[in-house]
Amino acid sequence: MAVRKFNPVTPGQRHKVGITFDQVTTDRPEKSLLRPMKKTGGRNNSGKMTMRYIGGGHKQRYREIDFKRDKDNIPARVATIEYDPNRTAHIALLVYADGEKRYIIAPAGLQVDQTVMSGAGVAPEVGNSLFLSEIPLGTIIHNIELRPQQGAVMARSAGSYAQLVAREGKYASIKLPSGEVRMILLTCRATVGTVSNSDHALERSGKAGRTRWLGRRPRVRGVVMNPVDHPMGGGEGRASGGHPRSRKGLLAKGYKTRAPKKLSNKYIVERRKK
Repeated sequence: MAVRKFNPVTPGQRHKVGITFDQVTTDRPEKSLLRPMKKTGGRNNSGKMTMRYIGGGHKQRYREIDFKRDKDNIPARVATIEYDPNRTAHIALLVYADGEKRYIIAPAGLQVDQTVMSGAGVAPEVGNSLFLSEIPLGTIIHNIELRPQQGAVMARSAGSYAQLVAREGKYASIKLPSGEVRMILLTCRATVGTVSNSDHALERSGKAGRTRWLGRRPRVRGVVMNPVDHPMGGGEGRASGGHPRSRKGLLAKGYKTRAPKKLSNKYIVERRKK
């Protein structure tokens, strides 16, 4: 992927930085894997706004992604690499030998007509899904399960990856994108490689309208609100607002919010970097 800058023929394009879609091979998704998406506008079932700054946006349809990769030892051909409006990474359409089609998160370097597989005894190559017990130490992985047969929950966004650093007993130690080292059962699966579209972090929308197309309304800072609306509001002139905190009064910007006696703490070998 490459970054594309635009000539400033309009004010919105002056600061816009986009990415080229040279990896994407088609703009027509597989119809059998599409599902409708209903927009809520941040409202619950009684019409009350429960999430602020949500509304509008372009109509989208959900692409069903196979996060479990449980179709074992059946070769699948990569038919297309596609754009997905619901995530930062690209997706790949797999056509299995028995005719079934599934979408997966496309790893970087995956090519059309390449063959990928999943299951026990599969070679640790890009796009293949294996158990952590069979992946060589030091391998770069993504789409990692936290519990067996749960489906991938970690390292799924554009450009992210983790590394298998050790194995001991029935656990593997994984260094996650945050820098945290965590123990995960060896019976969990992961996919070899890095998630595609790593240049997504370099994108700049260029104008407020592109953010509205994504369904995000303008976000109001707490320091410009009144004291009745936010703990950091009020004051004479441009007051800084005191200690950064959320609208409910919880301290932010460095204050630890993780429960100190959380059960999963025993699986964390090393905390994430500050």
